[in-house]
Amino acid sequence: MSAEPTPQEPAATAGATPPAVPGRRPPTALEAKALAHPLRQRIVRQCGTREMTNKELADHLGVAPGTALHHVRLLVRAGLLEPADVRTGAGGALERPYRATGATWWLDDPLRGTAPDVRFGPFAAALDDALAAGPDAVSTAATFGLHLSDDDVAELDRRILAVLDEYVATDDQRLDRPLHRGLFLLHRPQP
Repeated sequence: MSAEPTPQEPAATAGATPPAVPGRRPPTALEAKALAHPLRQRIVRQCGTREMTNKELADHLGVAPGTALHHVRLLVRAGLLEPADVRTGAGGALERPYRATGATWWLDDPLRGTAPDVRFGPFAAALDDALAAGPDAVSTAATFGLHLSDDDVAELDRRILAVLDEYVATDDQRLDRPLHRGLFLLHRPQP
């Protein structure tokens, strides 16, 4: 994450003091550029789950290693990926894995102003992950329909993000627990 908060557990009861969270901020021009490419969005997502080398990313994403490296370097320059410790690979060669910094969570709408397919990219990748994991991987789910004004949508978004921010800010305290990924997407249905 970009400015790590003082670690605290999420508030367990009503009235408890929530943990300090870094807060949202607008993306820099470089961060916005880095996230405006669907392949870079997928690289950040993959490196958020585990450290991956350029070769592992290229193989997983079905691209040439040079293409993956180009995108990885831009993500590192933007502060969205960071190099991890060098390790010895299966063939005995030294390799450099990368991990996501977590900074993308704290960016306020980094894809604003991009093409609709670019804005939808992170959601498509999350849906692909969920479908690949299969129905047995679902921890909890809810579908709903709500009648909301634009102000209601903004308030719902603010409140849901406030809860998620508490958990994201303290996730490093729960690394011994199973990883869960989620997706919250509010959309207008087709007429």
